[in-house]
Amino acid sequence: MQQSRIYVDGILVDGHVSLGNLKNFKRKRKTAIWVDLVNPSTADLEHLGQELGLHPLAVEDALVGRQRAKLEHYDSHLFINAYSAAWDSEADKLTTCELSVFVTANAMITVRDDDSFDISSLTRRWDDSASMADLGVSFLLWGLLDVIVDGYFEVVEKLDAEVDELEDLLFDDDQLHSQEIQKRTYKLRKALVTLRRVAIPMREIVNPLVRRDAQVIGGEMMPYFQDIYDHVMRVADWTDSLRDLVTTLLETNLTIQGNRMNLVMKKVTSWAAIIAVPTAITGWFGQNVPYVGFGSAWGVWESLGSIVLVSLTLYWAFRRNDWL
Repeated sequence: MQQSRIYVDGILVDGHVSLGNLKNFKRKRKTAIWVDLVNPSTADLEHLGQELGLHPLAVEDALVGRQRAKLEHYDSHLFINAYSAAWDSEADKLTTCELSVFVTANAMITVRDDDSFDISSLTRRWDDSASMADLGVSFLLWGLLDVIVDGYFEVVEKLDAEVDELEDLLFDDDQLHSQEIQKRTYKLRKALVTLRRVAIPMREIVNPLVRRDAQVIGGEMMPYFQDIYDHVMRVADWTDSLRDLVTTLLETNLTIQGNRMNLVMKKVTSWAAIIAVPTAITGWFGQNVPYVGFGSAWGVWESLGSIVLVSLTLYWAFRRNDWL
């Protein structure tokens, strides 16, 4: 699977870029190209490295994969490793996709292991901002980073909605929701940890671009990259806030369960005290020694009356003190 684009003087032109004809565009002025490779072979990436003069370590990182999000500077190009994120509401699961990006003076090459990343959202972003296409490769790089960071925002908003639903369930009187709350809280916390692991390092990618690489991104694109950096910081703050909130939800759920257990124990103890009264009275009247009413019919009524009177007194006392 491979896609490509060719911009000449900021205008999208017809044509296809492949590893075979890549060298034809290498030295063309005012030309910016994009090539997307999905699960390329080792030979393909090595050939790409030879054509564009890519550093062997950068090519190796793209081949091996599972690198941390980072930006590395080389003499002739930049190497970026980043992760996109998406939230699956049905499975309550966060999915990520690793992207390796080579940025040269007139080309941007993206390398992916699979097609889980929605590449159509990237092409739409470029099409919607076609007026900036004359800025060359910096325009292509901005579109990619902007789509990735916007994906983080979408995930955080969905996770925030999930947290709101959990808050409603938390204070629901239906105790059957307790297990569901624990399960969803664990999944949300796991998703937030994963999101933080892939989103926070984006600061290390965008910040050097803004501070050091004005010659790479160009002065006109600087405000757009600064906007991306601001979005990354907002995602980081929002993610940390949600992590704290999910932790608080879990602790609150455990506290509510403890309070409910104490209430149940209090009620059970109260009923046990009430039930103990008939047992004590019948045990007393069951003695084989003479007592008031012994051997007479009114002694039975005395026993029953004592049971009812004392039990009702205890029930009233417990209800008054909110034990029942």
